[in-house]
Amino acid sequence: MNQVTTGTTPTTTTTVTVIGLGPMGRAMAAAYLDAGYEVTVWNRSIGKDTELVARGARRAGSAAEAVAASGLTVLSLIDVDAMYPTLGDADLGGRVLANLSSDVPDKARAAARWAQERGASYLTGGVNVPPTGIGQEGSSAFVSGPEDVYAAHRAALDVLAATDYRGADAGYAQLYYQLNMIMFWTSYTGWYQALAVARANGLTAADIVPYAGYTADTLRGFYEGSAPLIDADAHEGTYERLAMCAASVEHILHTAADSGVDTGILTAHADLYRRGVAAGFGADSSSRLIQVLGAGA
Repeated sequence: MNQVTTGTTPTTTTTVTVIGLGPMGRAMAAAYLDAGYEVTVWNRSIGKDTELVARGARRAGSAAEAVAASGLTVLSLIDVDAMYPTLGDADLGGRVLANLSSDVPDKARAAARWAQERGASYLTGGVNVPPTGIGQEGSSAFVSGPEDVYAAHRAALDVLAATDYRGADAGYAQLYYQLNMIMFWTSYTGWYQALAVARANGLTAADIVPYAGYTADTLRGFYEGSAPLIDADAHEGTYERLAMCAASVEHILHTAADSGVDTGILTAHADLYRRGVAAGFGADSSSRLIQVLGAGA
């Protein structure tokens, strides 16, 4: 059973609405069905709910009808802006919206204000797994918004992924999510860049994946070891120096160029390290690049 808030009075219910039935939304609705919830679904384009309805989900005739069916509505849309035309005609008074659509922090804050002006409570979510991870052990999601609303709905949200509450600021769940995505996408793009160089030299992905795994594992040590030094603004080049790192980056740039593959990403990377050295940070830790990258740099 999960607690939902209708108006100001918490009530116990196992009903939930899911609006937006792309791969992520369908996975969310399916997870609720698996957990025994009464699920109402709605999607702008028809046909995406067929399997869910066959499993027992209720098809709403409109987004307004879908919102009215449950105290809690989970939104899985292309972005936050899609919420406005989707819910524009719905009576949101006393409802709780959990918008799990990916977007930027400021748009999440604006959406929370919009919902509150219409009498709804609003939670932002940033889901850290693909659709295949929804409802699975080890999945996680950032959530932010009013703490009492989160507490009332935590059980329902945890059906989808173990939630990590990041505070009352509606933008913070998206901020934490996008920080993770910065690390994820730059690392994943690095994997593709390495594969391009590997294939140009007659190697396969299978040849290098054991070493890629080792590299990925070592990153945790670098993150954990450098974090307290960075927070203390301690950038002494005791263990590694920016100039040394810059030389290594030049080597990978030239290896890629010699292999005949695209070097746009690595050129930008090398340029960042060159700027750090040019700024006089060559003898410092490479963490000085945070200063080069920082606001107003």
